[in-house]
Amino acid sequence: MRFTKAHGLGNDFLLVAHDQAPEAVAPWARRLCDRHVGVGADGLLLYQLESDGVRMRLLNADGSDGDISGNGLRCLAAHVVRSGWLPGRHVVKTPPGPRAVEVERLSDTRFRILTDLGEPVLRSDLIPVALDPPAERVLGHVLEAGGQLVEICATSMGNPHCAVFLEQVADDALLARVGPALEQHAFFPRRTNVEFVTVVSRGELRVRFWERGVGYTQASGTGAASAAVAAMLTGRADRSVRVVCDGGTLEVQWPEGGVVRQTGEVEILFEGDWLG
Repeated sequence: MRFTKAHGLGNDFLLVAHDQAPEAVAPWARRLCDRHVGVGADGLLLYQLESDGVRMRLLNADGSDGDISGNGLRCLAAHVVRSGWLPGRHVVKTPPGPRAVEVERLSDTRFRILTDLGEPVLRSDLIPVALDPPAERVLGHVLEAGGQLVEICATSMGNPHCAVFLEQVADDALLARVGPALEQHAFFPRRTNVEFVTVVSRGELRVRFWERGVGYTQASGTGAASAAVAAMLTGRADRSVRVVCDGGTLEVQWPEGGVVRQTGEVEILFEGDWLG
């Protein structure tokens, strides 16, 4: 089986053609993503070229379906352009819907990509969260997680997210305690991705991530977008921000009445043959 490994700001993925995947895909994904007995990655992207774009399916490192990944779809966009299969402007088809991309080649292996991530989902029953009656927005909702009360802002960019705003940048101990507690909280019937957000200025956020089905990651594309949306909705940030992750920086814009657009770099690392 042929694979390609790529990363977006340290958030790494294995890219494999869909027709090479076995029927029992979840345990296979777990083995491939294992950093000790596999290749190692935060997720596995199965892709299939089509006449009008490329279709992807994301499997998290634990084998669960991840719906969509901002960094992952940018890695796939770079891969198909580098391989000469699609032009710089094309569409990546994800389970939540099509996402248009514009790929700029920086070198043979590095690319800068603008992605149309669509409109954020704000209604509680569509994110989804367990709120009765449903609400148009979930902002400042208090939950108990990891032995403490936290205020969360829940959104979705095609996958569920919650943002926690902190005065100081979250340390590893906080991530490890509160991250999994929120990910698996009963308030989130499909689990959730978690963003720990510190507002540096109205134009810059510092964010650390705990991802559903993965754990700590150096960056998250949809997580950075959801953190930005939450900061904008709560009046903490302007409509164009830099999101500084452990692995690098993403630029996020969400104009009034428009869609979320995100720009960031990815790198194609290497290709190989899986013999297992």
